[in-house]
Amino acid sequence: MTISSQQSLDSVPARLPTPITVAFGDGIGPSLMSATLRVLDAAGAALAPEVVTLGESVYQQGITSGIERASWDSLRRTGVLLKAPITTPQGGGYKSLNVTLRKTLGLYANVRPCRAYAPYVPTLHPALDLVIIRENEEDLYAGIEHRQTREVVQCLKLITREGCERIVRYAFEYARQHGRRKVTALSKDNIMKMTDGLFHRVFDEIGAEYPDLEREHQIIDIGTARVAVHPEYYDVIVTLNLYGDILSDVAAEVAGSVGLAGSANVGEQVAMFEAIHGSAPDLAGQDVANPSGLLQAAVLMLYHIGQGEVAARVQNAWLRTLEDGVHTADIAGPQTRTRVGTQAFATAVIKRLGQTPQALPAARNRAPQPTWVAPPAAPSAPILKQLVGTDVFFEWSEGERDPQVLAAALQQVEQPDLTLRMITNRGVVVWPDGFPETRRADHWRCRFLGAGPVEHLQVIELLRRINLTGLDFIKTEHLYTFDGVPGYSLGQGQ
Repeated sequence: MTISSQQSLDSVPARLPTPITVAFGDGIGPSLMSATLRVLDAAGAALAPEVVTLGESVYQQGITSGIERASWDSLRRTGVLLKAPITTPQGGGYKSLNVTLRKTLGLYANVRPCRAYAPYVPTLHPALDLVIIRENEEDLYAGIEHRQTREVVQCLKLITREGCERIVRYAFEYARQHGRRKVTALSKDNIMKMTDGLFHRVFDEIGAEYPDLEREHQIIDIGTARVAVHPEYYDVIVTLNLYGDILSDVAAEVAGSVGLAGSANVGEQVAMFEAIHGSAPDLAGQDVANPSGLLQAAVLMLYHIGQGEVAARVQNAWLRTLEDGVHTADIAGPQTRTRVGTQAFATAVIKRLGQTPQALPAARNRAPQPTWVAPPAAPSAPILKQLVGTDVFFEWSEGERDPQVLAAALQQVEQPDLTLRMITNRGVVVWPDGFPETRRADHWRCRFLGAGPVEHLQVIELLRRINLTGLDFIKTEHLYTFDGVPGYSLGQGQ
């Protein structure tokens, strides 16, 4: 990119251009990226863009990941991606490109600042100023799904201790480095006691290392409700992948518009910067979309690559544009003086480069925050892991789906040292002592436990005997204890 104004030449120190990878995206993406790059160029950003093609056109070539090998090479070479929204085709075997990029490149921390710009952007919550830090690689976004029976599909939720430790520590480090005062964790560990419970325990463990910061945990449902009604209560929020995805959009909309929000996806080697909204193909080519989300992502990128003075210039010109009432349709309100389209908004920002906001807090040049790198995992104490049983899952619709009938069949083939203890249907105990009112699908979990540790051969023998009955077992999950503590959810009477 070249510097296109004498004003920029006078105020921005010369530097070698920083290589970045740029993707223009789909739908409204090319228009947003064009507007954003014009602003960065005029502000004096020293960038050497490498343009790659991602998304819909790549999918149409039969590449189900949505990204070509040459694009991967660029990302690994530059370590920085500025990406406009892309469209993921629905149906078929197409993967979410965003998820692919985050997981493949190890972009474990999704950082989404959300701030109100009242009174210039309409909002009911003018004091809103929070940051949502979302775990980016795990949870239900692992995308491991199966259809198991004619009626039931499953999605596996995978949570690791390492993943929890990385994102929780990143949140506390972010809060400390940015002068924040409190970190709030949100999860649903009252229901998902093992997966979300692990996240909560890690939050408590690591939080104790940061006595200078307030910390608290809340259940995700009430936390989301409070973000929608009392967002000023929060400062930094750290949460799991799915919750963070939903909560980020809630917070951005409460602040004024999802069109104003940008995000950073940070890993140890690569970082990706993007608007949080989609590609809106119905608006493509109309020059009406708000470029602010991508521009805010670009500001985060500039800080990341050490061009903080340019980031502050862009941010201050953008804030001044909002104050002057130059707005796109999505944020138009009582303070709007001129309603403009995508490119005209960018032009308005460019005209205000070098100015600062009169009422909103001005942005300041700051050094790039060091990317927190996870320390090597400390050697853990040996844990005694013992196999004590197995859950066998069946597709079964016979006998009017009476669990007594299924239990009787299984008790005929159980072993003295591996006996049937429980049957559940959709997680509800239906045998023994079930209730006739419980609705039953064709998917059954049958738990076999030993009096003590068992061997894998005993489980194999149990399955062999079950197979002779003609019952259709579709899945097994081994049951382990870890230092004597059950590593599986307990049912009624367990």
